[in-house]
Amino acid sequence: MNDNLDALFKPRAVALIGASQKELSIGNVIIKNLLHYQFRGPVYPINPKVDEIRGLKAYPSVLDIPGEVDLAHIVIPPPFVPEEVENCGKKGIKAIIINTAGFKEMGAEGQALEDDFLARARKYGIRIVGPNCQGIINSDPEFNAYCNFTFTFPQPGHISVVAQSGGVGAVIMQAFHDMGIGQRMYASNGNGSDVSITEIISYYGKDDQTKAVVLYAESLENPQEFIAVAKQVTSRKPILAIIAGRTDKGAEASRSHIGGLAGNISLDLIYKKAGILTFRSQEDLCHAAVALSSQPVPKGNKVGIITNTGGPSVIAIDELVSCGMEIPALSENAASVLKGTMLESASIRNPLDVVATAGPGHFKSALEVMMKEPQFDSIYINFVTPPFVDCENVAREIAAAAKAGNKPIVCNYMTDKQKWSGTSKILKEGGIPTFDFAETAARALHALVRYNEIRSAKEGEVKRFTDVNKEKVKSILENAISLKREILSATEVYTILEAYRVPVAPWKVANDVKAAVSAAGEIGFPVVIKADSEQIIHKSDVGGVAINIQNEREAKDVAERMKRDLGDGIRFFVQKFLPKGRELIIGAKAVDGVGNIIMFGLGGIFVEILKDVVFSISPVSDTEALEMITSIKAEPLIRGFRGEKGINIEKTSEIIQRISMLATDFPDIKELDLNPLFASDGNICVVDSRIIIETAPKNDYNN
Repeated sequence: MNDNLDALFKPRAVALIGASQKELSIGNVIIKNLLHYQFRGPVYPINPKVDEIRGLKAYPSVLDIPGEVDLAHIVIPPPFVPEEVENCGKKGIKAIIINTAGFKEMGAEGQALEDDFLARARKYGIRIVGPNCQGIINSDPEFNAYCNFTFTFPQPGHISVVAQSGGVGAVIMQAFHDMGIGQRMYASNGNGSDVSITEIISYYGKDDQTKAVVLYAESLENPQEFIAVAKQVTSRKPILAIIAGRTDKGAEASRSHIGGLAGNISLDLIYKKAGILTFRSQEDLCHAAVALSSQPVPKGNKVGIITNTGGPSVIAIDELVSCGMEIPALSENAASVLKGTMLESASIRNPLDVVATAGPGHFKSALEVMMKEPQFDSIYINFVTPPFVDCENVAREIAAAAKAGNKPIVCNYMTDKQKWSGTSKILKEGGIPTFDFAETAARALHALVRYNEIRSAKEGEVKRFTDVNKEKVKSILENAISLKREILSATEVYTILEAYRVPVAPWKVANDVKAAVSAAGEIGFPVVIKADSEQIIHKSDVGGVAINIQNEREAKDVAERMKRDLGDGIRFFVQKFLPKGRELIIGAKAVDGVGNIIMFGLGGIFVEILKDVVFSISPVSDTEALEMITSIKAEPLIRGFRGEKGINIEKTSEIIQRISMLATDFPDIKELDLNPLFASDGNICVVDSRIIIETAPKNDYNN
C-alpha cells in the first residue's frame, strides 16, 4: 500500500483532458470549479479544437503544456483513455482522476480498457482515482484544490470525507456546508481501480488538520488490510461510517443457522473490528462528526447539564440515559458554591437550571463549577436566547469555558439564528458544536463517549491453543474434498470437534439397528439416537431425532422406525442424553475477503424465534469472546437470573476462541453450527453440530 497521495490532494498544477467550452459539460464544470475555488496553481485545459476555455489557453495535448503538472483529469470516451494515460506518463504527471464511466462496470470490453490504462499507469508510477468518479477537494488555502464536478464549496475545517458513492458523499458534504461546518478534504474514488479507500483513510490519518474522518463504503477490496490501517487511524482520531446494504435475501436459503442469521453484515463487523464508529442515519453521523472534530474526548459517560429552559433538559436526559449515559448529582461543595452565585429561582442540582433570566455571570459560574466537578466527564448545555439577556456574552462565557477546560461541551442552541447572528458567530468561532434539538445534541455527545470507549478498550489476546490435533482435521477435510462432499458426517464433525478439544457429549456411530442398540448400552442410558445422513439437514423435522431413550427395547424400536421411515442408507448417531442446561449456539461462517465470522447466542429453538445472536470477525480474542457473551439481549439469563445459576462464562469463552481458531486454521470450513450446546454453571457441552465445507479447497494441503 502506498498512501503518499500528495500529487492527488496537493497539486501544484492541474490539466483537464477533455476540457470543453460547453457550459453544462463535466469538462467545463471542473475548470469552472477550480477557478471559482481559487485554485492556487495553473489550470491547463486540453482540447485540440479550441484556443481557450473560460479565458484559459487550451493546449492540443498534455505533452504541449510548458510547465510541470501534478494532476490530470480525464473526461473523454473510454476507448481513448489508455493513450492519454500514456501521454500523462510521458509528461511526468503523477496522479490522474478519471471522471469518465464505462469501464469494468460495463463488462469484458470495459474491463480490458481498464486493465490497459492501469498497466500504463503502473509503468510510469501514476496513481489513478476512478474511473467513474467525482474526484477530490482540498480546502487548505495553500491549494484550494476543487478537482471535482460537484457544487458544494466547503470552507476550511477539520472533517475529511471519503465516499465510494459520489451521491452519498455529496449529500454529506452539503449537510456540513448547510450547518456552517468547514471541511478539510473530500474524495470519491468511484470504481476504485487503483487508489483505494484504505489508502485515502491512511492519508487522512496522517494529516494533522484532519480531526475526524467520515466514511461511506459499500464494499472493500482487502478487508484485512483495511482493518489494520483503520485501527492505526482510530487510535489517533475517530472514523465515522454510515452502514448500508445490511440485508441479504440470499440468506433465507441458507442450510445453517449462522448462514441464515449472518446476512450481509460483513461491513458492520469490519468496522467494529477496526474501531470505527458506525451510524444508521446520515444525519446522526454528520452531527457526531461535528462534535468529534471540535471537542476533546471525554474520559467517561457522566454528564453535567446546564439549562436555562426546563422542557428540553427533560428530553435531553431521556435521550442521554437511553444511550447509557449517567447524570450524577452535584457534590455538596458544588451546590454550596452555586447557591451563592445563581439566581434565587435557580434549581441547584444536576441538571442545573439557571433559569431563563440568567446572564453571563451565572453561566460563567455554572460552567466553572461543572468543569471542576470530578464526577462530570462532559457538559451538556440547553441554551435558549431570551431577548432580555446579554446572549452574546453568555456565548463568550461558553466559548471561554471550552477553551480553558478539558471536558467536551455540546449545546442545544435554540434561537432565531438570523436575529441572533452575533451570538451564533461567537459560538461557532469558539468551536462549540450547536444543535437545534435536545436529543440531537445528546446523541452527538454520546458519540464522543462511544469513541472514548472504543479507543480505551482492552485489545485482548488471540490465543493459539497447543493441545489441538490439526493433522486429524486436515486428513478429514482432504478426504471429504476428494469425494466432493459438502456436508460432513456426524463422525467427521465430532472427530473434528474433539481434535480441537471442544467438549462434546459421549457418542458413537452405528451402521445398523443392532449396532445402534449395542452403542447405546456402551454409552449408558439414557441416550439420544439421531439419523446420520448427509442428505438430512434438519433431522428433527423428519423424525430423525429421539431423546431420553431409557433402555435397549426403546433403542431398538427407535432405530427400526428411523430405518423404515428414512431409508436404509442412514446411519445412527448415538449420544449420551444430558440434562438440559441453558441452550446456546456457537457458529462460524467463511466470508470472501473477510475470513470467518463467529456467532454466539441463545441456541435451540430460541435461535430461530428470538435471533438473539452476535457476531465477530475471526480471530476472536479473549476480550472479544467475553464481549460476545455479555452483549446478547439475554445476558441476564447467561449471568443467572432470579435464583437460577448462570453458565460457566470462562469455559464458554474458551469454546468460542477454539472455534475461531478452527475456522481460521481451516478456511475450507464454509459453515459450522454448534446448536445447541448445553451450558450450566459447571460445564458446557455440544449436543448437536453441523459442518459444511467448500469442495474446491482454499487450503494448500501440500504446504
